[in-house]
Amino acid sequence: MTESAPSPASGPAPGGERTFFSHPRGLMTLFTTEAWERFSYYGMRAILLLYITDSVVNGGLGFGEATGEAIVAVYGSAVYLLSIVGGWLADRMIGARRSVLYGGIVIAAGHVSLAIPAAGFTWLGLVLVALGTGLLKPNVSAMVGELYEREDPRRDAGFSIFYMGINLGSLFAPIVVGSVQRLWGYHAGFSVAAVGMAIALVFFVQGRRYLHGAGDAVPNPVRPEERAGIARILALVLAGVALVYLVAALVAGGWGGSTFVDALSYVALITPVVYFVVMYRSPKVLDTERPRLLAYIPLFVAAMLFWMIFEQAATTLTTFADTRTDLDLFGIEISPAFFQSINPASIIILAPVFAWLWQRTNGRPPTPYKFALGLALAALSFLFLSGASAVVGDGLAPPWVLVVVYVIQTLGELCLSPVGLAATTLLAPRAFRGQAMALWFLGNASGQAITAQLVQATAGASDTAYFGWIGIVALGVAGLMWALSPWVMRHIRAADAAEGVHTAGA
Repeated sequence: MTESAPSPASGPAPGGERTFFSHPRGLMTLFTTEAWERFSYYGMRAILLLYITDSVVNGGLGFGEATGEAIVAVYGSAVYLLSIVGGWLADRMIGARRSVLYGGIVIAAGHVSLAIPAAGFTWLGLVLVALGTGLLKPNVSAMVGELYEREDPRRDAGFSIFYMGINLGSLFAPIVVGSVQRLWGYHAGFSVAAVGMAIALVFFVQGRRYLHGAGDAVPNPVRPEERAGIARILALVLAGVALVYLVAALVAGGWGGSTFVDALSYVALITPVVYFVVMYRSPKVLDTERPRLLAYIPLFVAAMLFWMIFEQAATTLTTFADTRTDLDLFGIEISPAFFQSINPASIIILAPVFAWLWQRTNGRPPTPYKFALGLALAALSFLFLSGASAVVGDGLAPPWVLVVVYVIQTLGELCLSPVGLAATTLLAPRAFRGQAMALWFLGNASGQAITAQLVQATAGASDTAYFGWIGIVALGVAGLMWALSPWVMRHIRAADAAEGVHTAGA
């Protein structure tokens, strides 16, 4: 029998504990923590490109448009690339809960640094926010997965509710931070983000009792005899990064900022490949778990291309809003940052609908088909923007054009992202659960790395050509993902049959 849609929080659970929308009350703690953390991150991100590309006279850093977009894209890539560190530390040393706590503290320090009006503190702040987010982001999502038993039919719905919490924070962030920035400057806007992160930390610490130990355990602690091997691996990683940087310098013919952008892009694209190989060959991964890893590869590729399109909200879409969009709304000039609130607003409206839909259909269609639909919708959003750009020519597009783009992307996001989080916790090998969640976020890192290269390689291209060709390629890959979906399902079911389990919503 299909379970009914979640009801509002307040009734006691069967075991006597009060619930949060018919879900474990620990979801409320993680929901609220992530909402405020995302407020801080997306508030900062909403004005970051504008700050980097604005003139020094206006309080910006004075970089060119293409360079600024590449910097913001590769910064976003670095944020998710560092989730490897957070996942590894949680799995092997400190557990998910402490990773979230320490990451939040580092993020707060980063936003405080960004609030100081000096270029040196700006770069320090960005580094700290990236490091802290790498610690926090994969592990707070992994903790959501720990609240549910493997066969709990509420799992997908729980992630959808959690995802709505993320978007509550990111809805108000561009509006609040963008307004403060227009009134008092960029660094005042960054200070608002610092306050948001401090509130997130308070909620996380105060709500620990509702987690019932979720995230406390270290799933695969480092043994004394492993330390020398880990040190060697760390040395190899550092040597590999140095080699990639050298290659980037040779390709670029110098050691400037573009070399750093290229090197980080290469690392973000190479790392998932290495990660899959290492995880697949690990003796700690059971033979029955390996088919799930193989099935995860096409899902990862689809997610990577989806995020490549979606995360351009902070780069090319912000530029389109700033330079190609009529910002006069009823006689009031709005900030380009405000458009970044459309996606979370749409999520808040539509997430309960999708959560109800997945429950009513018992998770149908299967996960890989949802990925194909999500990528196809993202592709269509860029094809629509390409057409709109061609229609307006050298003029300014009406604001509703970007509204439509963001709403279409939101539909794709709800098909792919919360389902992808849930699928990752299900398909991950037990010994690598935190690191597999980091692998999910590497899809975002790789996607933004592609963007960092695209915006530099296509500098000077028309918006019609840029958005159009990306949309065509992504739509083709979405069709391929749909065709591969039966193969993915066979591998998942083969692994489940070998272990004698059933994956709800697979």
